[in-house]
Amino acid sequence: MKRTLALGGVAAGLLASALVTTQPASAAGDVASDPLASTGIQAKNVAAFWLAENAANLIAATPYDVETTVPSKHVSTGGPTADTKPGVVPAIGDEKATTSTSKNVNLPKTTGKVFFADGFENKGTFWNPKWVAKNPHWCTATSVQSNYRNLVATAGSCVYNTETNSATMNYWVFVPGYYQGKTPWGVYVGKQAFTHYDYDVYEDGDRNYAFVTVYNGLTLNGPDQSAPVSKVEVTEAEYRTYWENSGRLLLAGAEKDAAHKWHFYIWKFKDAGRLGDNVGGQGIAYNQKVGQSVYVFGYPSGSHPDGNAAFSGKTLKWTYGKTFAASASAIKAEELVGVKSSFTGEGSLGSAWISQYKNTRRLGYLNGVTIGVSDTDKNKRYDTSVSPYFDGETYGVYKAAANLWTGSIA
Repeated sequence: MKRTLALGGVAAGLLASALVTTQPASAAGDVASDPLASTGIQAKNVAAFWLAENAANLIAATPYDVETTVPSKHVSTGGPTADTKPGVVPAIGDEKATTSTSKNVNLPKTTGKVFFADGFENKGTFWNPKWVAKNPHWCTATSVQSNYRNLVATAGSCVYNTETNSATMNYWVFVPGYYQGKTPWGVYVGKQAFTHYDYDVYEDGDRNYAFVTVYNGLTLNGPDQSAPVSKVEVTEAEYRTYWENSGRLLLAGAEKDAAHKWHFYIWKFKDAGRLGDNVGGQGIAYNQKVGQSVYVFGYPSGSHPDGNAAFSGKTLKWTYGKTFAASASAIKAEELVGVKSSFTGEGSLGSAWISQYKNTRRLGYLNGVTIGVSDTDKNKRYDTSVSPYFDGETYGVYKAAANLWTGSIA
C-alpha cells in the first residue's frame, strides 16, 4: 500500500518531563482491543511456528512494505495540541530519578522486531510436518513499562491488518535484540492487542499506534537454536489431544524406530521469563511540547527512491533530532510529528521515538512510533520520519493494556 503524505512543520521549546498523575482524555469507548493468541496452546503453536527448523521462518521474513511516499510540498496546520496536562510514566528501573552521562549512544535492549505472517503450509509429512510461513514480515517495536512487565509498543499498522481489513496480523511475536535468526531473550507471543478505536475502525493516521501484551518468553533450545529441539515422549492419546486442541500440531511430531514402532513427541519449551525483567521497558511520555529532542531506534531496510540501499535491516540503527509538527491528509492524519531522519520506510515502521534517553541505562520515554517516511527536498533520499502525536488518548490506550497479566505458558 502506498500512501501520499503532506508534511508541515512548526517547532516549539523543549519541555522538562516530570511524573504527573493526570486522567487520560481517552474514555473506555476510545480503546479497541482484539485477541492475538488467547490460550497457551495457541501461543505455543505460534512460538513453534517461528522457532522450528532453526528459526527458518524468522530468517525468511521480509520487512513489512506498507510503503509511504511523501511529496515535498509542506502544509502547515499549526501542529498538534495537548488535550490534558503533560505527563510521563517512568521506565522500568527508573521509577526513582537517576542521573548519568555518556559520550556514546548505547543501543537499547528494549528494541527488537515483531514478526507476523498470512498463514503457513506443511512442506513435510503428516507425522513430521515442516511448516513454512506465507508472506512472513517484520516491523520494529519496543518493550515499555507495565505493571506485569509484559507490554510492547509499535505502529498500529504492524498489529492491525489494514491491507486485508481482517482485524489483526496472524502469528504475532516480538523478538527483542533479534539478529539473523538469533533470539537472545526468547520469543514473546502476543496475547492481546490494543489501539485507538479510530484507528481500528477508520484507520485514522493520528491514532496509528498499538500496545500488545505478551506472554513470558519461550525458547526451545537456547538463543541461537543450535542444539536439537528438546522433546518429551508422550502416549498416542496425549499426542492426539494436542492435535485436536492445537489444530495444526506445530508442537509435536511422531517417528518410527528400527522395530517400526511409533513414538510420539511434544516439544518442550523453556520459560525465558518476563519481557521487562529481561530487557527493561521504556517509559511513556504524552502531551509533550513539539520541539523536543528524540532518538529514533529501528531496523530500517529497503532502498531510498534513488535505489540506494543504505540499510540492511539486520542491525539496530539510530537517528537523532528535534520534533516538528506535520500532517498527512491522505491518511486522515492532521496532528502528526516529524523528525529529520535518513531511515527508509521498510523495516523502520514501529521504530521507537525516545526522549530524555539515558545512555548508561539505555532508557528514556517513548514519545512516538514511526508510521511513515518522507523525501521533503526531492533529492530522492528519505529525510524525515513521522509519528502520531502522543496525547492523553494515547495514554488512555496504554493504560488499558498496562495492567493486564499474561504469565507463563511453558
